[in-house]
Amino acid sequence: MKVFLAGASGVVGRRLVPMLVAAGHDVTGLTRTPAGAEAIRATGAQAVLGDVLDAERVRALVTETAPDAVVQHLTDLPSALGPRGLAKAYAGNDRVRREGTANLVAAAEAAGARRYVAQNVCFFYATEGGPVKDEDAPLLDDLPPPFDRSARVYRRLEATVLGARGLEGLVLRCGWWYGPGTTYAPDGHQAGEIRRRRVPVVGDGGGVFSFVHVDDVATATLAALERGGSGVYNVCDDEPAPVREWLPALAATLGAPPPRRVPAWLAALLVGRFGVRFFTEARGASNVKAKRELGWDPAHPTWRAGFEQEARASQGT
Repeated sequence: MKVFLAGASGVVGRRLVPMLVAAGHDVTGLTRTPAGAEAIRATGAQAVLGDVLDAERVRALVTETAPDAVVQHLTDLPSALGPRGLAKAYAGNDRVRREGTANLVAAAEAAGARRYVAQNVCFFYATEGGPVKDEDAPLLDDLPPPFDRSARVYRRLEATVLGARGLEGLVLRCGWWYGPGTTYAPDGHQAGEIRRRRVPVVGDGGGVFSFVHVDDVATATLAALERGGSGVYNVCDDEPAPVREWLPALAATLGAPPPRRVPAWLAALLVGRFGVRFFTEARGASNVKAKRELGWDPAHPTWRAGFEQEARASQGT
């Protein structure tokens, strides 16, 4: 299969390109930098330079490639993302996901591609009902800025992909990434903040997180290229867990002191009411549909073992 991959030099793209090549696919990776192009070519794939925000360039590149499938793993967030500067950081990311998706889908339609796989997130389910949600559950729609815009972008992304003419559109709603190059990696920003005890258990710590190793995101993408019908799929591990459970465990794995516990009213002064709501009310996601319809099974079924594995790897043990 001829595959055009946008985001080929990103966190997931770096894991995905070698898998696609090993599976026998003819891969063209889009990147914005010559260094990214060099890294892509080193894996045996082809590389092209361009920006997904340049609609004319993207259309020309995809049309020239004439792919059977287009994959987008697009993000534009700084590695050090804290409570300050969220509005600016999310503005750039939202633009890439909104305009970049529209440009890529239009290019895929023009090129005659038959399949389109896009990345999204599974941690924006409405904070109502049970702690773990499937793909039919309602999404959050009552958020303060800048998250209200992000929620609209996520909805628009899915509508654009699933409504594309002549394309089988699949959206992978991914959990919180961990593994090499991510913020939760032992050398990542969030791990550093945990070591400094700057990430507390807020209130009762009841917010449920679903994690996924970046290698499992890559294998889910490969599965979605080859199997499954149009629709949305939660891509996460088998063990959604509340903050009060996973955060102390991750701190211990990192050799960090136990996280502080902060009352909700105090945390609201630092991260706002939505931040508090997220750490106390967030819903996790079920991966049953992805397992059943994509034939996908995470190699890292639980963050417990996954966090420990990453810590050992970082220490060379």
